[in-house]
Amino acid sequence: MSEVLLQPGDAAPDFTAVAVGAEYGDGRPVSLGGLKGRPVVLYFYPRDMTPGCTVQACALRDGWKGLAGRVHLFGVSRDTVASHRKFLAKEALPFPLLSDEDGALVQAYGVWVEKKLYGKVSMGVERSSFVIGTDGRLKAVLRKVKPAEHLDQLLAAL
Repeated sequence: MSEVLLQPGDAAPDFTAVAVGAEYGDGRPVSLGGLKGRPVVLYFYPRDMTPGCTVQACALRDGWKGLAGRVHLFGVSRDTVASHRKFLAKEALPFPLLSDEDGALVQAYGVWVEKKLYGKVSMGVERSSFVIGTDGRLKAVLRKVKPAEHLDQLLAAL
């Protein structure tokens, strides 16, 4: 289980991961240090094409006009690049997704947590978002977000 509990004002953990979709096409590496000029939003979600994750991604897609050009937005899950490609195409998502197959990002951002479902305990990704300012510091940390409320919470944090 992750021991990291990031707070607003903390330095955002740097990362390098493969981004798929939007200007990254079929996939190429991106790092936090290479994203300049506007805030970065990392929204962590459990799995491509599951009901809650689809609701969340489609809400961001439908509210894209309020985000486009204001932020670098990336969805992050432990899914493969191939899975991300399918999810992007199926839902016509206008923003890129980061593949975190090795779990480095979910560990660094403290969102790999113990979850309980129907009495079964397992490890999984906590649905959370991080708004990173142009100075590399966390402006907002949104934990345990509900898929349908995420867009409004994100817009309020920006």
